[in-house]
Amino acid sequence: MVRWHRKAVAASAAVVLVTALAACSSSGGKQEEQGSSGSGSGVADTPRMKVALITHSGPGDTFWDIVRRGAEAAAKKDNIELQYSSDPDGAAQANLVQTAIDAKVDGIALTLNKPDAVIPNLKKAVAAGIPVTVLNGGLDSWKGTGAIGYFGQDERIAGQATGEKLKELGAKKVICVIHEQGNVSLEARCQGIKDKFGAVENVNVTGSDQPGTEATLTAKLQQDKTADYVVALNAGVALTAVKAAKTAGSAAKVGSFDMSKEMAKAVQDGTVQFAVDQQPYLQGYLAVDAIWLNKTNGDTIGGGEATLTGPAFIDKTNIEAVAKYAAAGTR
Repeated sequence: MVRWHRKAVAASAAVVLVTALAACSSSGGKQEEQGSSGSGSGVADTPRMKVALITHSGPGDTFWDIVRRGAEAAAKKDNIELQYSSDPDGAAQANLVQTAIDAKVDGIALTLNKPDAVIPNLKKAVAAGIPVTVLNGGLDSWKGTGAIGYFGQDERIAGQATGEKLKELGAKKVICVIHEQGNVSLEARCQGIKDKFGAVENVNVTGSDQPGTEATLTAKLQQDKTADYVVALNAGVALTAVKAAKTAGSAAKVGSFDMSKEMAKAVQDGTVQFAVDQQPYLQGYLAVDAIWLNKTNGDTIGGGEATLTGPAFIDKTNIEAVAKYAAAGTR
């Protein structure tokens, strides 16, 4: 049984589990033949829509592949053409939102990890009558923007739960690795760990630069022999931290946020002690499905509050329950 550290707001959506815009877009799936009711086809008989999914993902971050798979599953079910684009730079992400507005899409799902840069264009979308959902980042800033819902975890709470977990594991000093400077969600995670654990030092790296990340962490672990735990904030950095600890001759153990196929294997074999799962597939799915529900039935999810998709701890006690989904690329 997966152990949850905060009760999620229930999503009252009927979930049927069945990319720059234009420059990087994917269809939500070829519409199947269907009768007037769509019965048996697995695809809604509602009018075809275009929805833009716009994230702050950088190149090579497999976490966002999982988010996108969830969004594509919802798009396929809902007869939606999904257009995906991303940019880790806040101003560039805001420009992608403007591009979606100019293209007159039927809905926008986006991340707010750089809220100051993106919110002005989010509000432009709302003013243009485009329903907007927020996912993954922006918990502290989405209210008041006009967005119809938020889907993700409370990163500060997730960090605090991780701090408690580290105390249970007997950790003495923790290095918290921030792989994207200025990302409010990552900063909240490390702050949450510090809230409950105390002895935490943040180390900044560039997550897309694996050799540079490994070199930075290796040097830190060689210099600081008191650090006995490294907490990475995504799966790729966690696996790099494992290599760094070995190269440094450090006994420091590694914990991580987020799941992947490789992370599941690392938890199974004890290379990584735990992963904090926020269910990215669910974030993508609900963010797109909520737009369809709003456009076709006037529905909103969450009652004005965030719909939480995590956190949950995955470790050796429960990894077998989710490993097959991680292998399939949906956890």
